[in-house]
Amino acid sequence: MSSDAARAQGFRGWWESLPSTRFTTRPNYIWFVVGTVCIGAFMAALDASIVNVALPDLTVSFRANASVVGWVLISYLLTLTTLLTLFGRLADMMGRRPLYTFGFLVFIIGSAACGAAPDLMFLIVARVFQAAGAAMLQANSVAIITATVPASVRGRAIGFQGSAQAIGLSVGPAVGGALIGLFGWRAIFYVNVPVGIIGTLMAAMILPRDRLTKQKTTFDWGGALLFTPFLVFLMMALTEGTQWGWRSGRILGLFFASAVLLAGFLLREKSFRAPLVDLNLFRIKVFSLGNFTGLLSYLVMFGVLFLMPFFFERVNGYQSAVVGLLLTAVPVGMTVVAPQAGGLADRYGSRFLTTLGMLLSGAGTLVIALMLAHHSNLVVMIAALFLVGVGLGIFTPPNNSSVMGALPPERLGVGGGILNMARSLGMALGTAFSSTFMVALLRAAGGGIGSRAPGPWIFSIRYPLLLVAALGFLAAVLSYLKTGTEANEKPKIDIPLEF
Repeated sequence: MSSDAARAQGFRGWWESLPSTRFTTRPNYIWFVVGTVCIGAFMAALDASIVNVALPDLTVSFRANASVVGWVLISYLLTLTTLLTLFGRLADMMGRRPLYTFGFLVFIIGSAACGAAPDLMFLIVARVFQAAGAAMLQANSVAIITATVPASVRGRAIGFQGSAQAIGLSVGPAVGGALIGLFGWRAIFYVNVPVGIIGTLMAAMILPRDRLTKQKTTFDWGGALLFTPFLVFLMMALTEGTQWGWRSGRILGLFFASAVLLAGFLLREKSFRAPLVDLNLFRIKVFSLGNFTGLLSYLVMFGVLFLMPFFFERVNGYQSAVVGLLLTAVPVGMTVVAPQAGGLADRYGSRFLTTLGMLLSGAGTLVIALMLAHHSNLVVMIAALFLVGVGLGIFTPPNNSSVMGALPPERLGVGGGILNMARSLGMALGTAFSSTFMVALLRAAGGGIGSRAPGPWIFSIRYPLLLVAALGFLAAVLSYLKTGTEANEKPKIDIPLEF
């Protein structure tokens, strides 16, 4: 036997001996699994927010304009959104444990490549590679918890996972600013490497083996070839609409192309026996309404997070560092209540908590809109931002738990991918909706994007916030209409597994 074959056989034997009984035999084993998943959730969220503070440095380092450097962010979001469902389906077929572990490795390599990037194009390509690893982590995180953790504590476990994401989002700008100040912008990517190595080892040694069907399955490559460009074109239109102009030929062309591809994808999925996304899943009310209200919840959050910096900077005159600190009230509010909300959902169901959560987020947004003034009470503003975060923290774990609990075990991966994809679309829609409406009202009020007059800014920020609050209340109504707990509605659909 050659040395390469011996090494391969040795690695195979080592992998097959995992997970380690040192962890699996412990009575609290499920919480080791949750902790491992939380590392991936934290890393992906941290890397999404940590890059924002580096954009000015990147424009100087690569001597590029801001619109081109912006693709360091856009490429990550596009890749992450488009691959979530694909990797979720692959995980259902190949196993969530190996794909999650491999996702850590891809994320580490992508992060190291970003840190070593010699030019901007290399950095953007490396960000795509990094986002592919993040998609493997995110598409499987909630699915792994759902498959491993008993339903009696599932909401609490998903609450911890949601808190890890919120902490990553909240500390990202602060950590990024500190690393850039001490070591330069490359450090914000290199910091992922040691954490990722720890996460990879934990995933290999702790995550449980998958229970896969022995029946032959196939991947829907035709559906993937239609679904991927559909999401790319849609996300590009939403993220670039403000800069290119919503009536420009490029934006209208992107929307038209995405509509054609979506129609083709739906026709394909209806006729193909092994679809990438089984459309029958959307007949489950908990799943369909849960994904839609999840999209609305992130639309509310990112609408508020987009609009409020303009108010704090242009109306109240705060520096960007202070504004960043003020806005952490939202993710801090999510972090504080998410685990408790998940635990309460395990005991009382999701209906009341999801409804209450979106009512609170809508009320917090409404208070902000009504209190906008040249000399607003800063304490009230921070409290309202905190209320928005608390509402989202109360809403998200019960909603995710109910959505995933309504799925058959063989569709947890693709369900988790759709759930995270809805979140990404909500982020993009919240930003696109708020920016477009704000700019239009600002021009109508006689102001410009560089204006310092408070009147037009207050006017152009208040009314988008009022509509965002209305969407939050709509999410509350829809949450009340869906089934209260995941146990109340089990899927009664015929999902073919033999092809």
